[in-house]
Amino acid sequence: MTNTLTLHIFHSIFRSHCTKKLGLVIFFAAFVFAGWAQKTVQLNNLGKFDNRYYHFGFLLSYNQSSFFIDRSLNTSFGDSLLGIENVPQAGFNLALMASLNFTKNINLRFVPGLSFQDRGLNYRFLKPDGTIDASVKRTESVWLEFPLLIKWRTNRVNNFAAYALTGGKYSLDMQSQKDVSNTVAKDIVVKLQNKDMVIEAGGGFDFFLPYFKFSIELKTGFGMRNLLIQENNLYTAPLESLKTRTFVMSFCFEG
Repeated sequence: MTNTLTLHIFHSIFRSHCTKKLGLVIFFAAFVFAGWAQKTVQLNNLGKFDNRYYHFGFLLSYNQSSFFIDRSLNTSFGDSLLGIENVPQAGFNLALMASLNFTKNINLRFVPGLSFQDRGLNYRFLKPDGTIDASVKRTESVWLEFPLLIKWRTNRVNNFAAYALTGGKYSLDMQSQKDVSNTVAKDIVVKLQNKDMVIEAGGGFDFFLPYFKFSIELKTGFGMRNLLIQENNLYTAPLESLKTRTFVMSFCFEG
């Protein structure tokens, strides 16, 4: 039952080509650990952990962020623009966590923190002489995030359990360039709104150690708002909307 549930949780997460190999390595390592734990007689660590009404912790995370791109159909650059592609970039998250435990299997999590994200858009234009002009516009953000998530966890198998997560978060960009003046053509910035609403889903594995609980967690995030600030310049006119998408791998420590 546990193995079937964990396979179902991670099926959608591993669809991302950029993170598939990394996710598979972590998944199968935890899967092997789970099988070993079921065959080995162990004392249960932190035996009273599930009896607590609440507990706290912190997360250290790796993230990779990009955009859902919607092209505009009505643009004067339609003939010369060959394509716009995502250039995913790596970042990291730091967050605290407070968990309210309704039952041993259902928790409400509040995980405020900072997310340092870097995204790129690769533009390719066809010049009159037949050559291709390529340029990458990067957007850096420092998001102050306020996620609220529901965690569904399986029963413990010795010192191991699997879980699924779903919820949403409100994010505020502390490094927004929305007010930058785009007066120099070569330094044009693709401006973004500084507020976002994101839907998150994912899952992970809990390992109950002698003195704390350690978790490996994978999540994907889908932005609900169009963040693009349209200025009808060479880089924003071809776009209808930009919505964020992120992949996050977290290491959680709970006491």
